[in-house]
Amino acid sequence: MIGRTFKEQAIMARRANRQAAGKRRDDSSARKVPQLPWTVVRNPYPPTEIASPEDVEVVHDASLRVLEEIGINILLEEARDILKAAGVAVTPGDPRVRFDRGFIEEAMAKAPSQWTLHARNPERSRILGGNYINFFPVAGNPNISDIVGGRRAGNLKDYRDLLRLAQVINAVHGCTPMLEPIDVDPNIRYLDIVGEQLLITDKVAFGYSLGRRKILDAIEMVRIARGIDEATLFREPSLWTVVNCNSPLQLDVPMLLGMIEMARRNQPIVVTPFTLAGAMAPVSIAGALAQQNAEALAALSFCQTVNPGAPVVYGGFTSNVDMKSGAPAFGTPEYVKAVLLGAQMARRYKLPYRSSNVNASNWPDAQSTYEGAMSLWSTVMGHTNMIMHSFGWLEGGLRASFEKIVIDLEMVQTLMKTLEPVDFSEPELGIEAMRDVGPGGHFFGTQHTLERYETAFYEPVLSDWRNFETWEQDGAQDATQRAHKVYKQLLAEYEEPAMDPAIREELTGFIARRKAEGGATADD
Repeated sequence: MIGRTFKEQAIMARRANRQAAGKRRDDSSARKVPQLPWTVVRNPYPPTEIASPEDVEVVHDASLRVLEEIGINILLEEARDILKAAGVAVTPGDPRVRFDRGFIEEAMAKAPSQWTLHARNPERSRILGGNYINFFPVAGNPNISDIVGGRRAGNLKDYRDLLRLAQVINAVHGCTPMLEPIDVDPNIRYLDIVGEQLLITDKVAFGYSLGRRKILDAIEMVRIARGIDEATLFREPSLWTVVNCNSPLQLDVPMLLGMIEMARRNQPIVVTPFTLAGAMAPVSIAGALAQQNAEALAALSFCQTVNPGAPVVYGGFTSNVDMKSGAPAFGTPEYVKAVLLGAQMARRYKLPYRSSNVNASNWPDAQSTYEGAMSLWSTVMGHTNMIMHSFGWLEGGLRASFEKIVIDLEMVQTLMKTLEPVDFSEPELGIEAMRDVGPGGHFFGTQHTLERYETAFYEPVLSDWRNFETWEQDGAQDATQRAHKVYKQLLAEYEEPAMDPAIREELTGFIARRKAEGGATADD
């Protein structure tokens, strides 16, 4: 063997592998898209902390000073009344509320540090908190694209296809409103956004916190889909929502109405200030973080005032803007720092943390990938528990992309495999394999390799590891072109999850009735 070239050895080894594996299917188009199994993801590594404990306390104190001295606008009178009844100094007719630091610290201590978000399929439920990581897809985009159909307005057909991808992709751990179906009337759109999640997938569901009636309808749809009563729903949080503060320092009426009803029913609220440094927050990272933290503390404390112990998530969405154009920038060094610092603040309050995989690219290209890689890496190393927009974000959040979902799937699965611990057992050390091969040989045909080669390494969804000549003969497709083919194949692999016929009839009947009644507005 020593006298043969490495190429000859590799050819012989590949032949041996084929014989050992039996009949192998060489037609890759007939194979399913290679995916990691549905699993619980945990981060075994220590979190990356770029601020000292003393600096974390500096930000905490600065945030309390903001809430004490400047305050935050609470635009809903009902919310101000709730705070007043709890002892907060509220001036009649004045939306500005200033919080005593003792009130904030007492309220924050009531929030749970870890809890389970329940899906209609119990096997799809997810744990939030600790070192658990959950990847959620893109959300709330008004536009959609693929490289064949181009950029287009959000529509119900594409929304359904996005949900089918969310169901069939194992690394997607729950639903979001992946697209705004602009072709559906706004007053009933929320019914389709939630209803289609429950019909097309069996994963955890999301509802928009945009008014009282909309979120109550969403809660009822989830209750019906799970086939449970209201008491069980209260014990088992089953619908999650996001509340974005109107930065700087303001909470609006529709969001507050939704927060009140979600908190009262013990359903999870992800509080996420959208603080772009230089635009809606101070241009300095420290200043933007202090404002993010102040807004988050105010909203989170309000949730605990409505219902002490309500499940909440500390959300961070601080980045910077392009100071030449004013456009948001993502995946930047400033974004990475803000993600890691936000995670430290969440751990300071012992709360689950939410961040995002984001980019500012206008196409599923290299820019979207390297900015997304920076975003994803910072979220994982910061021990983010809920990573939103993990799949499909494009154009600074103005568009979902079918191809970007596949590109992100490759990156997310790569990270998931990276988080798996290395096995240092005696068989894995391979001493006997080295003894068998000796100096100058190769390991292609050893028993140690033959026993492991099919599962030893991560099998990519998208990457093409063939040599140049083979790649060129096969059409010389780049990653984005290949991603288009993969997303089409994933759609073809989709299977509708089972639902009890009686539950389906009750759910679709509720949706039809509420549509006939006109649905709801954000002010309802």
